[in-house]
This record gives sequence, C-alpha cells and structure tokens, in this order.
Amino acid sequence: MKITTLALAAFMAAAPAAFTAGAHAQDINQRKENQQDRIAQGAKSGQLTSGETAHLEHQESGINQEEHGMRAQDNGHLTQSDRKTLDKQQNAESRRIYRDKHNARKQ
Repeated sequence: MKITTLALAAFMAAAPAAFTAGAHAQDINQRKENQQDRIAQGAKSGQLTSGETAHLEHQESGINQEEHGMRAQDNGHLTQSDRKTLDKQQNAESRRIYRDKHNARKQ
C-alpha cells in the first residue's frame, strides 16, 4: 500500500513538469500553424501581394531555422530563454502579417 502511494505521489509530482514541456512545444507549433494559415488566407483573398507573401514566408522560415538551431544546442529542447525569444519573434511576425493584410496594397 505504501509503495503504491509513493509511486502515485512521485507520478503526480512529475506530471506537471512533463505536461508543461509538452504544452510549450504545442503552443509554438500551434502558433506556427496559425500564422501559416493567416498568410495563406491573405494570399488567397488578395489581401497580400505575392511580394508580401514571399517576405512573410521568408521571415517564418528564418524563425523556424532559429528554433531548429536552438533545439540543436540543447539536445532537442528549448530553454525558457529560447521560448521567450521565439515568442517575441512570433509576436513581431504576427504584427507584420496583420499590417501587410490591412495595408492598401492588393493583389
């Protein structure tokens, strides 16, 4: 009975850390997907010119490459500092997408 209780307690203590690590990766991946969807929708609707679309795609690619490099430095993981940096970059990219979609240029 004590072993089961100890095992359960150990599992419960480790579960939040495991969930948090997975949640961060899911958040980053979900943002990437959402932003790709926004770019594709803007290109399809004509809100983004081909040049704007290419520039946004290039920026997204750069962020993805930087993430890959960050993960390579830490055995496939992102540090809290890495996540903060990527979040700032994704915020800036989100603002660029919004500005480009809502400017006067049309395709």
